[in-house]
Parts: sequence; structure tokens; C-alpha cells
Amino acid sequence: MDRRPLLFCCLIFNSILNMKGQHKEVFQTKVNALDKHVSVIMADRGVTKSMALEKIAEMEELLLEEEEDYFYPADELYGSNWDTRWVDPFRSDTSRIVFPDSCKIDCSSFVIPINKTLKITSPYGPRRRRMHRGIDLKLQIGDTVCAAFSGKVRIRNTERRGYGKYLVIRHPNGLETVYGHLSDWLVEVNDIVRAGEPIALGGNTGRSTGSHLHFETRLLGQAFDPMEIIDFENGVPHKDLFVFHNVRINQRNSNLYTSSEQQVVYHQVKSGETLGAIARRYGTTIDELCRLNGLKTTSRLRVGQSLRCSISKTNTQQPSTLAFTPPTASAAPTLPAENTPETSSLSPIYHRIKSGDTLSGIAKKYGTTVGKLCELNAITKTTVLRLGRPIRCS
Repeated sequence: MDRRPLLFCCLIFNSILNMKGQHKEVFQTKVNALDKHVSVIMADRGVTKSMALEKIAEMEELLLEEEEDYFYPADELYGSNWDTRWVDPFRSDTSRIVFPDSCKIDCSSFVIPINKTLKITSPYGPRRRRMHRGIDLKLQIGDTVCAAFSGKVRIRNTERRGYGKYLVIRHPNGLETVYGHLSDWLVEVNDIVRAGEPIALGGNTGRSTGSHLHFETRLLGQAFDPMEIIDFENGVPHKDLFVFHNVRINQRNSNLYTSSEQQVVYHQVKSGETLGAIARRYGTTIDELCRLNGLKTTSRLRVGQSLRCSISKTNTQQPSTLAFTPPTASAAPTLPAENTPETSSLSPIYHRIKSGDTLSGIAKKYGTTVGKLCELNAITKTTVLRLGRPIRCS
């Protein structure tokens, strides 16, 4: 039997691995499996040489495509933008990037980034004078931190007054994850890592008051609440696949992505801004801004302060940042963004449980009673409320 095609195939694989020697282990398993398939093909006397070569070429192409996904993760979304300085890769220039109308995010391979009992010590959202753009996970100094998805390390850096020692990893699914307040790194910039692979050690560096992991999820530079896509209690995504859409404002893309028709956004106060100017920008009123943020019309605004500003899809100005609300499964109810009460009586209202929520607090927020909540959700007053669980309120 002529084994020249097999020899030719093996030479190709060896040359690929020699060129990418530093990533040999990443693809070795795939190559071994491919060699096995080739051997089976060549051993089958009923397969002609041309058919064998065609099959080999197909498998080789698949291997090279997967390799390219890791060397150039989500390149079709980020336009070859590989900034190694800023967490937001488009901070310096967005004019040369074409943002898509929508993109699909596959979260099925998610792995919890810490190997211990999970405890969320601080959720996503406004915190004191600033916006907290991730969640904090409890760990001890020296605990292992793992990659949440497979991908390529884009940033390994230190911020004395911010993230401390931190990593940013870009993933082929289009997301980027940030790991902050580390004590040490286990990977280098441009290293390729697999989901669940150790990448760092937990710590208490930077702007931190205790050992924990600051964990962020970002899409095209914009941070969003990781709990909107991940069920951290069970360590799995709420759905394997999410579709995010570019918000259109004044019939133009805003470069902010959501899968909800409604958004709750936060504005970071800049020098010289007033409540009136901010209200006009977001199509709301001063009184509404004061109500949402517990302010008075005479309150002084601090530079860097985060103000909550609820807007609809048709607003005319671009917000600073946006909380994502991905769609749930087709059989599940649609949840209002950021648990904002709806006024429509045509459909039921649902609230997604967040850290610190109680039945009495939810009942007060939605103008109902604890008894009614228990009746609508078939629970009792002593039922433990799980983070991320939808609760029907009307």
C-alpha cells in the first residue's frame, strides 16, 4: 500500500508545529487524533488514494482554522485591534473600527475562574463614588485563578490605584475577561490558554481592601454584568448562546451592545456637567435623575460620580456605559432590564434576584405583598432566594 500521502501529511503537521513551537501542547491532542484518522483511511483498501488525500486536506483545513481562532481570537469583531495598554481596546481610536449590527456569543465552554466555594462579595453596578464594572469573588492570597474561556492573553500589567496586577484575555467567542488584584501571573502576553487552565494567583493588590478576584466580562470594550450571562451559583451559563445587538440611536449604531429592547445606563459625571445637561442628554428630567440617584436638585455633582439614567432604544444621545440584559430561553419569561418595574398590565412582571434581595424588599419595590409573591411563585416566606432566579411580581 502506498503510504506517501500519509508521510506527506505528517511532514505538513510537523512543519506547522515547528513554526508554532511555543503553542505545541495546545494542538498536539488534535494532531494525534488527526494522525489516527489518517491511518484508518489509509488502511481501508476500499478507499482510493485521491479520496484519502481529499479527506486529509479537509481535516488539515479544520485544524488550521481552529489554530487561527486562537492565534487571532475574534479578529472579525475587533478588526485586528490588539492593544496591549488599555482594557478597552478602542479607547484610543474607534473611528477606524466597523462595529457589526449584531454578534453571537457562545458561552458553553465557561469555567468558574476560582477552584473553591464561590462567594460574591461585591456585585456589578454603582459603588460609592464610582462604577464597579465587574463582580468580586472571594479567595485567599495565593489561590489559583483560572481562565474562564479559552483564548489569548492580551494584557499583563499593573495599576497601583486600580486593578493592581491584572490580566486581560480575549476569547474566540468575542468576549474579553479581566482578572484583577492578583498577587502573581502564571502566563505571559500572547500566551494561548485553555478554559480552566491556571493563569494567575489571587491577591490583594491595587485598589483593594481585602483579598478577592475582580472579574469582568467585556464585549468590544464595553463592560457588562457577568451575572447576566453566567449562573455563578451553579457555575454554568444561563444559555449556551447569546445574540447581542448594536443599540441604534437616531437611526445610527451607538457601538453599545444589548439583547434587550430597554436599557439601564450609567453616566459618569465630567467636569462642568449639570443635572440639567445630563437630563437633556438622556431624554429625561432633573426630577427623575434625582429620584433614581437619591439626590436633590441642589446637590453638587462630583467629577467621576456615576448617575443612573434610564433610557429607551430611541433616545438621541450615546450613553457612557450600558448594563446588558440577554434574552432567556423561548419558554422563559422576558425580564425587564436591571429589574426596573414595568407599568404594562398586558404581561407579567419579573424580577431577577440580586445579592441582598429579600421578599419584603421586592414586594415593596413592585407595590405588592410578600404573600402575593409567594402565591405567584409557589414559594414560602422562608424560601432561600437564589442569585439570578426570576421572580414573578404581578
